[in-house]
Amino acid sequence: MLSLLRSRRFAQRCPPKSKQLLTSYFFSTTSATDHRHGSKCSQPSPPPIQVLLTESAGRGVFATRNIESGELIHTARPMISHPSLSSIDRVCYFCLKNTPKGSDFEAQKVLFCSEECREQAKGFYEVEKEADWSAFVAHCQTRALKYPFLAKRLACMILSGITSANSLDILQPALLSPQMISQMEEELGLLKSALEASGITSKQLKFLTIEWYSGVLARIRINAFRIELAGGCSYEDLLASAALSVESEAAVGNAVYILPSFYNHDCDPNSHIVWVENVDARLKALRDIEAGEELRICYIDASMDRDARQNILSNGFGFECRCPRCLLND
Repeated sequence: MLSLLRSRRFAQRCPPKSKQLLTSYFFSTTSATDHRHGSKCSQPSPPPIQVLLTESAGRGVFATRNIESGELIHTARPMISHPSLSSIDRVCYFCLKNTPKGSDFEAQKVLFCSEECREQAKGFYEVEKEADWSAFVAHCQTRALKYPFLAKRLACMILSGITSANSLDILQPALLSPQMISQMEEELGLLKSALEASGITSKQLKFLTIEWYSGVLARIRINAFRIELAGGCSYEDLLASAALSVESEAAVGNAVYILPSFYNHDCDPNSHIVWVENVDARLKALRDIEAGEELRICYIDASMDRDARQNILSNGFGFECRCPRCLLND
């Protein structure tokens, strides 16, 4: 099934000759610290990056100035996130921060780490808490499905007016076979039935078609990040945490971001995404990066040999890696 997934997100390592700058709204995230001067800025400065594209290489993220090793390049909040079922009773339902039971902000069967998170979640949660999700959850549990929970949350966000039905359209989708789309119809039916039973009208659910649902899951499948709350400062520490994240079956949840989704893969990355205490992503430089150089992250465990890496990238992400390390058979 995974071999059917395909993506054109992966640009060449070197900046393409002809570039076109994408619209500036991708840069709503900022770098909170001027690393070069070691001080907090009175106003956050724009991150030192730009998203560029060509007709042949797809999109990529490029440095607009020299970036030092260890520098925080930018942060990013997710477009959508959802805790894993195994962690839902121990993390914040909104930001995925570890939250002890008995919190003052506990709401029914979910936890919130703060009043701020409860308020920010109020929009989609007011819709979500009115529905009985037992059949939907049971269906996903028996099939080990995790991404439908992100689609469910997105649907609730749309119904509450937080976002639009096409909010993920900017992201590159995977190609889905007719069989895969057919298998999604049952879970879509359960999602729709739960919302209808809670009092949501057919008119409100007009957007909730198989075309919308499969399109959303096609984008989630190759753009979602598995959230592991682990940090690190050195290159070795960050790669170690990445390896543990890939090898571990457990995760506090999953999230989809806009800007981080434009980072392409490299088996010898110069950047890394980390989560320190919640779902807010932090993009850090693993080594010195020159102005104009593409910033790349590693999607898998970089310590594996070339054949193992190629197998996972081909079957899991739908592409053959041609980074310098793979070309050298390292």
